[in-house]
Amino acid sequence: MLTMEDIIRDGHPTLRQIAEAVPIPASEEDKKILADLLEFVQNSQNPEIANQYGLRPGIGLAAPQINIAKRMIAIHVRDEKGELFSYALFNPKIVSHSVENSFLSSGEGCLSVDDPFPGYVPRHARITVKAIDLDGKEVKLRLKGLPSVVFQHEIDHLNGIMFYDYINKQDPYHHPENAIEIER
Repeated sequence: MLTMEDIIRDGHPTLRQIAEAVPIPASEEDKKILADLLEFVQNSQNPEIANQYGLRPGIGLAAPQINIAKRMIAIHVRDEKGELFSYALFNPKIVSHSVENSFLSSGEGCLSVDDPFPGYVPRHARITVKAIDLDGKEVKLRLKGLPSVVFQHEIDHLNGIMFYDYINKQDPYHHPENAIEIER
C-alpha cells in the first residue's frame, strides 16, 4: 500500500521530467503500480484509512509523483451531480479540448506540493481523453467540470508541468479569459 512517504515532493527532478509511454500490453509490474495509484487515491478519501496511515486526501495521482517516470494516472472524483469518475489509465492523452476555459474557485492543490500556491489555474472547460485501462481496453472520455480539471492536472504531471506554472505571477486571482468558475 502506498503512503505519503512514497510521494515525492516539489523540487524533486522526476516531477519535471517528461514521462515515458507505457508499452501496451502493460506488464504485470506496471499494472500493479497503476492499481496502487488508484488504491492510494481511494484510501486517501476514506477518513478511517486516511487517519490510520496519515494520508492527505487526494482526487488524483500520477506515477511521476511516486518517482516513476511513466505515463500512468489514477483519478477518483465526483462531479457536481455526484457521478463518480474512477479511472486507472495508461498513456492518457488529451485528443481535443474546448476553446472555453474554466478554473477552480478554490484554486488547485497537489499531493507533491506541501506549500499553498494561491491563485486561479486556467484549464480547458471540456476535454476528450483517450487512454488504455487496466484491462488493456481503449477508453475515450468526454469530461467537463471538476473531472476535466483533475485529468488536466494529472496529465500535466506526465509532461513535467506543475499546476502553479499556470498561475498569473503578477495577479494570482486574475479571472482567466473566457473562463467559467467551478465551485468545489
